[in-house]
Amino acid sequence: MTDQPLDLLAFGAHPDDVEIGMGGTLALHQSKGYLTGICDLTLAELSSNGNVQQRQREASLATDILNLSIRDNLLMPDRGLLIDDEKVAVIVDLIRTYRPRLIFAPYFEDRHPDHGHCGKLIEEAYFSAGIKKYEGLKALPAFRPEELYFYFINGFHQPDFVVDISDVHGTKMAALKSYKSQFIQSDQGVETPLTNGYLETVESRDRLYGKETGTLFAEGFKVKRPIKRNLLLGESL
Repeated sequence: MTDQPLDLLAFGAHPDDVEIGMGGTLALHQSKGYLTGICDLTLAELSSNGNVQQRQREASLATDILNLSIRDNLLMPDRGLLIDDEKVAVIVDLIRTYRPRLIFAPYFEDRHPDHGHCGKLIEEAYFSAGIKKYEGLKALPAFRPEELYFYFINGFHQPDFVVDISDVHGTKMAALKSYKSQFIQSDQGVETPLTNGYLETVESRDRLYGKETGTLFAEGFKVKRPIKRNLLLGESL
């Protein structure tokens, strides 16, 4: 845990969600001196392959590869991420504890319901964290991050903006390959959408977002409100 406020904090329903959607963005900003972190909502205890202990070892290795400042897990139930007051309050307390400038959540449109539920939980907590009279569970001071952005896990969507991750794409893919239980089918495992060329699909999406924006690899993001630019030249997002 860092004593300084985080710059970027990304939430995922399961360990590996954030790495799939924006591992490169985290690695890029961490390499430039920003403080970045991941918070997984569950231990993914209902995953078809692997087990909790193996998944946590894989997440720890991925964290080291990305050189993250923190990684947390809220121990919520896998396949139980429906919105309720207690879950929102727990996430609010975590946001108020780390005080990140930017937070990220899975985009709502995804084949896995937990990913969409996670996105909606984070949106609720993002708003409530900034309400002074909302006490949460620990009665921490109100704090609202500057922005909430949504990243993609499954599928292909038209992004509102992309981040060029060409310099760190190898780091992202190395972090994803840490999750052998999910992406490599073992003799004891079962075939899932993740064991059938999934990493190649992720790389192809990053390559396509890059090609559309004049670079090698990029990760895409959605926003729910317009992005303000003070100047159209000489300024980046």
